[in-house]
Amino acid sequence: MAAGFEIVAVLTRPDAPVGRKRVLTPSPVAARAAELGIDIIHASRVDTAVTERIGEIRPDVAAIVAYGGLVPRVALDIPRHGWINLHFSLLPAWRGAAPVQRAVIAGDDITGAVTFQLEEGLDTGPVIGTLTEAVGPEDTSGALLERLSHSGAVLLAQTLSAIGSGAASPLPQEGEVSLAPKLTIDDGRIDWSEPALSVGRRARGVTPEPGAWTTLDGQRLKLEPVRLRPDVTDVQPGQLALAGKSVLVGTGSHAVELTKVQPAGKKMMAAADWARGQASLESVVFQ
Repeated sequence: MAAGFEIVAVLTRPDAPVGRKRVLTPSPVAARAAELGIDIIHASRVDTAVTERIGEIRPDVAAIVAYGGLVPRVALDIPRHGWINLHFSLLPAWRGAAPVQRAVIAGDDITGAVTFQLEEGLDTGPVIGTLTEAVGPEDTSGALLERLSHSGAVLLAQTLSAIGSGAASPLPQEGEVSLAPKLTIDDGRIDWSEPALSVGRRARGVTPEPGAWTTLDGQRLKLEPVRLRPDVTDVQPGQLALAGKSVLVGTGSHAVELTKVQPAGKKMMAAADWARGQASLESVVFQ
């Protein structure tokens, strides 16, 4: 809207139940569209009915961000400039639903975002615009996505302007392909036999969703991202130890320091507060 485009409709998910009372709530995109008086198409996928609706509207171009579903060929062909996807990776790296999360887990130093022409394949279309973003040593996937959502919005508007003026030059993707499937709960489980660097990357990559966790006495214990402690090398993998007020856990290399933990049925708390409630911390072993 700020860039001067005429937005003829917004396609977003149906209202979903939120909170303990399960109140049906529109997506943030739908709420904003309603404020602006924009026609809203509520749908979880682009089916025949949605395709017919788009055909009636006849948009010049469709901009798509994190929709989470495939768009059929018949719908792709409706806008004369096609569908332009804002994707949060440097394609062809990390094609799929969780590109930023997978980049953090893999230890990438640089990530970014691209705009590309949507095709029937999974994130395979030619790239129009690119931006890069450094991955800091303490960045979580949530922090990176927050930054990329702002810079990516600018990139998307610039791309649409270039398409409108005829200045856009889509280029085929080049380089090694890697896949970024959607994260599951199991992706958040910490394997303490892995090196500390890998443990730290996984914890940051799954924060805030689906979240890092381990098990203690058969119950799940949620974890905030950990700090690396290369100065401590004498703690066995999964074994806990105290160093002053710090709560340490051994890994396959050196120890890591817990920041916050959330026992089952309780709120997130400082690791030191949780540790004081344990009868003998040295006997505690994470699985």
